[in-house]
Amino acid sequence: MELGVIGLGRMGQIVVNRSLAAGHDVVAFDLSAEATATAAEAGATPADSLDDLCDRLGEEKRIWLMVPAGDAVDATLADLEPHLDGDDVVVDGGNSRFHESVRRAEETDAAYLDCGTSGGPASAEAGFSLMIGGPEWAYEALVPVFDAVATGPDGHDRMGESGSGHYVKMVHNGVEYALMQAYGEGFELLAEGRYDLDMESVARTWNNGAVIRSWLLELCEEAFREEGSDLGDVADRVAGGSTGTWTVEEALEQEVPVPLIYQALAERFDSRNEGRFSRRLANRLRYGFGRHEVARRSDGA
Repeated sequence: MELGVIGLGRMGQIVVNRSLAAGHDVVAFDLSAEATATAAEAGATPADSLDDLCDRLGEEKRIWLMVPAGDAVDATLADLEPHLDGDDVVVDGGNSRFHESVRRAEETDAAYLDCGTSGGPASAEAGFSLMIGGPEWAYEALVPVFDAVATGPDGHDRMGESGSGHYVKMVHNGVEYALMQAYGEGFELLAEGRYDLDMESVARTWNNGAVIRSWLLELCEEAFREEGSDLGDVADRVAGGSTGTWTVEEALEQEVPVPLIYQALAERFDSRNEGRFSRRLANRLRYGFGRHEVARRSDGA
């Protein structure tokens, strides 16, 4: 299959690399010439503009957007509009709000697939988990690429109509907040408790057969191995919050209680003040799965 990829940051490059590795042809474009060159070195055909990218694709265009959520998605779709018709498919792989995905699906001439993407840069080798909403025929048309970018056939599925992919990803992120908070609080009690414990050893032991083993717990183990049991100079400041906020807002609208997710979100906001061990671990975990920058304490305390 021939795939156009627009947006070649860390996640976009992974889409390119995994598609190429599966034998697909890729035409790649980014506003950064350096990023486009990196994709070309991997084997993609470079495009110097969106017009050029569309000209290089066949009549039935398959285009994957991996650009920042919000205005950048709308701007890219507006630029693509003259080149698209109802036989084309556009995948939005960013963290767009599901309301916006529904609107874009209605306004875009091409079939629009909202694709929630989980796994982050750390999943470059294993593949992503993809939660996809939109027309069934468009999903089926892209299955070979989804198989390549995800962990395989079991790593993706069509969630339902337009908006459902990003809706499921929104709730996924809310659950992620709560899980990080639970691990953080448990390790904080261990750190402040009555025994002098090696946190890496605790995490490693839990990861081997314990009920609470998980990838996030593996990242806890990695964090303690690299930062030390006291997390060194990792700051008590947890960035992010948009998808968690959307989850809580949707829960309020649907009158579904989500106290754990709400509390985790509140802790994240409160971390912009003074803080706690649990939030310092959450700060470091965001690096583990997403390679987000780790905020550090300037005083080293």
